Amino acid sequence: MSEEATSSDGNGKVSRVIRIGTRKSQLARIQTDSVAAKLKDLYPEINVEIIGMSTTGDKILDTALSKIGEKSLFTKELENALERNEVDLVVHSLKDLPTTLPPGFTIGAVLKRESPHDAVVLHPKHVGKTLDTLPENSVIGTSSLRRAAQLKKRFPHLDFKDIRGNLNTRLKKLDEKDDFAAIILAAAGLRRMGWDNRISHILGPEDCMYAVGQGALAVEVRARDTDILEMVSVFHDPDTVLRCIAERAFLRQLEGGCSVPVAVNTEVKDAQVRMLYLTGAVYSLDGSDSLKETMQTSIADVDKTLEEVDERVQRVGVTACKISGGAQDNAEKLGIDLANLLLSKGAKEILTVARQLNDAR
Repeated sequence: MSEEATSSDGNGKVSRVIRIGTRKSQLARIQTDSVAAKLKDLYPEINVEIIGMSTTGDKILDTALSKIGEKSLFTKELENALERNEVDLVVHSLKDLPTTLPPGFTIGAVLKRESPHDAVVLHPKHVGKTLDTLPENSVIGTSSLRRAAQLKKRFPHLDFKDIRGNLNTRLKKLDEKDDFAAIILAAAGLRRMGWDNRISHILGPEDCMYAVGQGALAVEVRARDTDILEMVSVFHDPDTVLRCIAERAFLRQLEGGCSVPVAVNTEVKDAQVRMLYLTGAVYSLDGSDSLKETMQTSIADVDKTLEEVDERVQRVGVTACKISGGAQDNAEKLGIDLANLLLSKGAKEILTVARQLNDAR
């Protein structure tokens, strides 16, 4: 256990201080503040201190994310602070976290997922239109290979160009210039910022499947800090955990990342037995070549025994001791099996070519 930070309230009462690391963007702060508020509600005796920091991904704004080639663009500096004991936990967007975490770290909580889908935000002059009805050669801004690959195939009359920066910056670029007819953003971020009114429409899975972990928040902790792990574990949302374990296992087995177009869609369905459905797909950069399959598994309480808090029990970086271990195993196996099915049909070749073409751009 690491050395604890404490503070005094002036009356001699000493409180434990929990230090939370976060990126400095407005969205990151909103997400972190929501976790801090939950902590305070559950543990009123603690004090919470939020420490903002800039990451590599925040600093390099003139290059597409897929070209930078660093797996932990938005997480490395935060993990360094965690390792140096400068913070006790870190709040991330789960989709920013690599499927294999550095030794000594674990995801201690995956919170209930906001909408995982992508949203179309139109330039004010195009309000009322859709991607289908935008004029020929309209330029759509997205920094995601995954989005571009799917939408190029679905909407061949549109052009797609990179757009970087945080949500505020990208919306400003859209509104104040005529470079883009629309931009594609994660619906979850817009909703957390209170900007639902900017969402022209949501892209369903038939148009654009989402990124692994999209819409979910993750709390990363030091794996050896069992008391912090115990403290944050109550935030786990079981369905979100199982969906994201399956998605992360799929991506890890494919050896994918932000430099290749990989997309997923997951659903939990209640029939006689609770079932988890995972659809996964890989694409060429222009979307002309793709493979897509769906598989399912039972996530009923396969075993009723809950695991002890143990940093060694991780599934694709997630420690979730209060959720059925058997259900988690089934979710992880579902992701691996679906990836293996796509690999057997040629997914590796599609992703290798996509990676090479992206590197050459």
